[in-house]
Amino acid sequence: MRLFILGLGYSARHFVRKHGDSFSHVAGTVRDPAQRNDLAGIEVHPFSGSDPSPETVERVRDADVLLVSIPPGSTGDPVIAAFGGVLKGNRCKVVYLSTIGVYGDHAGSWVDESTPPQAVLDRTRMRIAAEQAWTDATGGDAAILRLAGIYGPGRNALATLRAGTARRIIKPGQVFNRIHVHDIASTIMAAIQHGRGGTWNICDDEPAPPQDVIAYAAQLIGVAPPPEEAFATAEMSAMARSFYASSARVSNAKLKRELGVTLVHPTYRHGLDSLWRAGEGR
Repeated sequence: MRLFILGLGYSARHFVRKHGDSFSHVAGTVRDPAQRNDLAGIEVHPFSGSDPSPETVERVRDADVLLVSIPPGSTGDPVIAAFGGVLKGNRCKVVYLSTIGVYGDHAGSWVDESTPPQAVLDRTRMRIAAEQAWTDATGGDAAILRLAGIYGPGRNALATLRAGTARRIIKPGQVFNRIHVHDIASTIMAAIQHGRGGTWNICDDEPAPPQDVIAYAAQLIGVAPPPEEAFATAEMSAMARSFYASSARVSNAKLKRELGVTLVHPTYRHGLDSLWRAGEGR
């Protein structure tokens, strides 16, 4: 199989490191070709959202698997806009990385893939539209993976504690969902091998208050956790504050049932334990 990745970001790069040997050829796009850290063995193409080169178009045309991790913009999905003509009639497998943010706020109640999305924020509305666009473009064969909050090597509570940037923002009743990047990689491969399209939530087994994760990481390192800050009075960017507007417990039962995925890191504690053993936060 020939793999082409639209957007070589954190999750996509980890997928290549874990499963790149399963493909006969791996290529992908970056905004700035000069930024090629950790891209050894990947054929890199520049793509900033429009006007792809003929070489990039040809690689997309020849791909057996497209992994799409570029977010939508205010005018729609840039990948479909740039490569729509190439995608028509192409029977390649499409895996689209979306977000559980499409569910909106449910006051901490459980949701699953049958729960209707809520387009309250602009970015949510754009994601919902992008999911539908990929479903339509593939005749329903796209695998839509709704990712929870991503953490892993270099991006975790242990690292933020050591950097002095960790905060314990307290909002009563608030829970977030998370997923280790290792489990994202396994899920992407499972979706490719599944063959049929569908929508799946990619999250671990235990939605939890954000302050609990910081406190557990501090326990592993052996330091005092940062002081608690009330959400109502905490200084935060508008973007950061907007994430606290939604609280839901997201079910991963369909992921396990249909894709057969067994999570290596079923809770944030498993994930942080593994990262600590690997040297994170030391």
